[in-house]
Amino acid sequence: MTEARTALVATDLDRTMIYSAAALAEGRTDGQDDDVRCVEYYEGAPLSYMTARAADLLTTLASEAVVVPTTTRTVEQFRRITLPGAPWRHAITTNGATILVDGEPDLDWRCAVEDAVAGSAVPLAEVTAEMTRRGDDSWVLKQRTADDLFCYLVVNVETMPEGFVDEFAHWCTERGWGVSRQGRKVYAMPDAVCKSHAVAEVRRRCVTAGTLEADAPVLAAGDGALDAEMLRAATAAIRPRHGELELLQWDAPGLVVTERSGGAASEEILRWFRATAGTPGAAAAPPTHVR
Repeated sequence: MTEARTALVATDLDRTMIYSAAALAEGRTDGQDDDVRCVEYYEGAPLSYMTARAADLLTTLASEAVVVPTTTRTVEQFRRITLPGAPWRHAITTNGATILVDGEPDLDWRCAVEDAVAGSAVPLAEVTAEMTRRGDDSWVLKQRTADDLFCYLVVNVETMPEGFVDEFAHWCTERGWGVSRQGRKVYAMPDAVCKSHAVAEVRRRCVTAGTLEADAPVLAAGDGALDAEMLRAATAAIRPRHGELELLQWDAPGLVVTERSGGAASEEILRWFRATAGTPGAAAAPPTHVR
């Protein structure tokens, strides 16, 4: 029988663990290129990267703790990623609406989420119609629905009306939905769809199965507003010095913020995970700013 792990690590992916080429280089001042690994191709073209150091750290961490990739991506989008440390017993996609078990969606969990959404929010069709009504071809590049659950816009940030996000958020809040902008995407998400709920369920299952110690902490990382509740609910949490939460100067008791941004932030996050989880051979936690 495998020895129970002492920590569960829930980590966001885009701009927390994996990056576009431009985002990976953010914050670099030495003029040198990192040794990088492409971890995602889309239509045959490279799309997402990690530094080689981060890839090695994630592989090591996955052998020491229960690591749960936790993303707003759909199942299909998640499956495009070749994430170091795989295979994953559990992964969370669709912002918590889907729990993958050995790569396959847990249908019971999805049904429970859909029931919670139906009982607390207006239907997706009403929100997509309002999103379409408020949009404009001069700044909306694409409008999409994801997994028949939430919707988002891909926008030209420079020409998007300044008040659009706040005004649409106000409309959504009264109807059981929330709005978040992450880079060029503006998401509308039912309040009942939350990463923290899925993380708590995975933790419960791991403890029941004996793969996680009963008193094991939950450690979490993420950069966007859709990660905020997951960070707040964790035993300890860290965010990078970039992204939506950085722009908002989002804070929580004990929250740790990396010293660096871009790809280097993912290395700091992974070292912090190992040190905080107390894994054998882990170095002391790197210098970071605690709020």
